[in-house]
Amino acid sequence: TSIEFSQPKASFVTLKVYNLLGEDVATLVSEKLPAGKHQRVWEPRGLASGEYLYRIEAGGFIQTRKLILLR
Repeated sequence: TSIEFSQPKASFVTLKVYNLLGEDVATLVSEKLPAGKHQRVWEPRGLASGEYLYRIEAGGFIQTRKLILLR
């Protein structure tokens, strides 16, 4: 699964994937990134099919989206 995002200025970015119980199952980004478009690939090994949430935090911006994992 590929997650794409862009940011207008350089900032510290955190991108995490959670299950529906709110448990952190993966951290895809936790670093300062330059401005521009970015892409991260999530390879969910050992996880069941179902719904997951990913949350991106960059500067003062926070967004949570749903994703569905199908095997």
